[in-house]
Amino acid sequence: MYIANKPEINSSSQSTLDQNFKETALVLWFEQVGIADIPLVGGKNASLGEMIQQLTAKGVNVPTGFATTAYAFRYFIQRAGLDERLRQLFEDLDVEDVRNLQERGRQARSMILNTPFPPELEQAIVDAYIKLCERYGVTTDLCDRLDATNSEECRRYSNEVDVAVRSSATAEDLPDASFAGQQETYLNVHGIQSVLESCHKCFASLFTDRAISYRTIKGFDHFGVALSVGVQKMVRSDLASSGVMFSIDTETGFKNAALITAAYGLGENVVQGAVNPDEYFVFKPTLKQGFRPILEKRLGSKEIKMVYDLGGSKLTKNVPVPVHERNQFAITDDEILKLAEWACIIEDHYSAVRGTDSPMDIEWAKDGLTNQLFIVQARPETVQSQKSGSVLKSYKLNGTSDVVVTGRAVGEMIGQGSARVILDVHKITEFRAGEVLITNKTDPDWEPIMKKASAIITNQGGRTCHAAIIAREMGIPAIVGCGNATGLLKTGQDVTVSCAEGEEGKVYTGLVPFEIQETQLDSLPTTRTKILMNVGNPEEAFGLSSIPCDGVGLARLEFIIANHIKAHPLALMHFDELQDKAAKWEIAQLTGLYEDKADFFVDKLANGVGMIAAAFYPNPVVVRMSDFKSNEYANLLGGREFEPKEENPMIGWRGASRYYDPNYAEAYGLECKALKRVRDDMGLTNVIPMIPFCRTPDEGRKVLAEMAKYGLKRGENGLQVYVMCEIPSNVILADEFAEVFDGFSIGSNDLTQLTLGLDRDSALVAHIFDERNEAVKKMVRQVIQRAQATGRKIGICGQAPSDYPEFARFLVELGIDSISLNPDTVIKTRLEIADTERAIAQ
Repeated sequence: MYIANKPEINSSSQSTLDQNFKETALVLWFEQVGIADIPLVGGKNASLGEMIQQLTAKGVNVPTGFATTAYAFRYFIQRAGLDERLRQLFEDLDVEDVRNLQERGRQARSMILNTPFPPELEQAIVDAYIKLCERYGVTTDLCDRLDATNSEECRRYSNEVDVAVRSSATAEDLPDASFAGQQETYLNVHGIQSVLESCHKCFASLFTDRAISYRTIKGFDHFGVALSVGVQKMVRSDLASSGVMFSIDTETGFKNAALITAAYGLGENVVQGAVNPDEYFVFKPTLKQGFRPILEKRLGSKEIKMVYDLGGSKLTKNVPVPVHERNQFAITDDEILKLAEWACIIEDHYSAVRGTDSPMDIEWAKDGLTNQLFIVQARPETVQSQKSGSVLKSYKLNGTSDVVVTGRAVGEMIGQGSARVILDVHKITEFRAGEVLITNKTDPDWEPIMKKASAIITNQGGRTCHAAIIAREMGIPAIVGCGNATGLLKTGQDVTVSCAEGEEGKVYTGLVPFEIQETQLDSLPTTRTKILMNVGNPEEAFGLSSIPCDGVGLARLEFIIANHIKAHPLALMHFDELQDKAAKWEIAQLTGLYEDKADFFVDKLANGVGMIAAAFYPNPVVVRMSDFKSNEYANLLGGREFEPKEENPMIGWRGASRYYDPNYAEAYGLECKALKRVRDDMGLTNVIPMIPFCRTPDEGRKVLAEMAKYGLKRGENGLQVYVMCEIPSNVILADEFAEVFDGFSIGSNDLTQLTLGLDRDSALVAHIFDERNEAVKKMVRQVIQRAQATGRKIGICGQAPSDYPEFARFLVELGIDSISLNPDTVIKTRLEIADTERAIAQ
């Protein structure tokens, strides 16, 4: 049975009903109640009525129905003399004593179930259900839509409406206490007797063990709460899909994204966590502007679905989902965007009603007979919306132990766990989440386990090696350049890794106690110098956006490519010609949803960049185009067939020189397509592409010409293009580069390397690597002065200002426009920059 147009109700029974009548009614239709009527019909039913009354005109579909009232529940309890008996039963209630809780709950439910409804209440429910059946009478083509062989079901639907019978307590769906799932719900209920039985069970479920315990913890009086029952027309999502959505990110509290989950069948499996659903993120601000900002789509396993148990002894049952359906998304992009639009409408309405931001937790369902979407519940989100503002965390050891290993500290944190020594990247499957990774050195092949580590320790490398860079982005401590950590530390040994004691990192034996101190960020000073952030991992972007900053000065594509795409772009574009059978099989597994494998690259890259751009919108997000070296590209799936072997990849075929080269230009085109999608389709025009390792102005012009082929034309739609200043030629020819690009970003790591003539990944010369060297500082001073003279923006995204406060002061004194920092140093450096600016002003 499917929902037709909303039925009319008599004008005498609209929401303008006399309040006295509403307060003594046994049953009210959803159209007769609103959010102010929580004391009458509970949070769930009041919200359904509110949406039907206020949001139907805005296009939000909500199936109607009726509710028994709180007055009806109390009338039942008092009429049967249950009130005093229940109070006596609960006199010695102890929710900490599980047996006591279970026994009291069982007896309370038994009392209610063994007490018949008063005749007048039973008749009110019967009359309302009959009226609902009349409103949603069978349509002439219903049996054609259903299985034609199931004539029994056709007869059944001709005079019975299938309904959901849901509990709705008067202390429920409040902004600070959801009570979600504490009482019972019954789906696919048919017929008068079944509806009455389900209502009776819902009354009894006010005293489920979990509800009793939850009320006690939240400080609610058991006898001050009443139970309303909502009887709502079912949506035939058993023939389609359903899910839950939030108008806020449930993990980070990021308010500008809607999270939608979807699985096949009735929504109970998603609500109960019995199935791994698809997940979709949509960016709300540009959605409201008419764009299509689906930031991410994650395929869930969706192994089972809940359907009607037609002809069976149960109301519903779970059945397996066919493999081909599991490997597809449960809803279309248009449906994702429609649901996100509704989430915005619902959130905006409730925010206006409550006079404050009101993130919402919403259940939706798709009718498989009509393909219409419906909202079946909406309640306030009660976790992230209740959290306080951002805080600064600092780490401090509260004990000591023997120091086994020392090296260069990365990050100002402390981590600990069981050590895991791995010398071969092919053995990373041995690693377990939460362990301390100990190895010789890392490259992008190691990143899948690095994000699971509690800390990282390497024999080789300086502060700007791969392990150090990735550890900072992951927000975990690392100690690099230790010499022989793999020989001194053993797998299974408990260790504490401290990077909170200055430049030298220390590895202690055992699990040394430590504390995390939190500082409120309410009164941070503003600065003339823009404070930006370096962000690589899209999965961390929403969380990092809570750190006060002016945008992103460096978003690295390499992390997205290595961790989310994993395959060489040319291997995807020439998939059919690949000779490496193992790589070809792995790529096939990764790209199963894509007929054109290149689309996989564009989608994943656009989603990753989109997540970062959305997190910091509308502030600028500078995205550095790919800067893998040839040996790093070769390690991507299928990469060895397309990459040369270079003696020194660090200063070889990298950055701009690849983008216009006939041997790679088509792969660069995929990056351009991804950024165009982010800017044009998602509406995230705050993205600024940046070209790395551009040796000459002529190279810059060639790269811009390549970008224009794919619709990224400098100056159109506000597009700016920056260049990395990391080669001495960028400084010497700054005036000429300023004619080609809109801004500079100093990459102090490579600029130091090439100015001092050393390999920054070599532990042998790591002690010489220092951005504070006078030769490097002269380079920095010169390019800042030339950028200012030519009217171009200039910032820095290298490591130096994060590590050395005096270097940050040096940059501020030169009048640099922006400083981009690692997340863990943003607050500390902002305070130091504010002090420097005040000193200069004096």
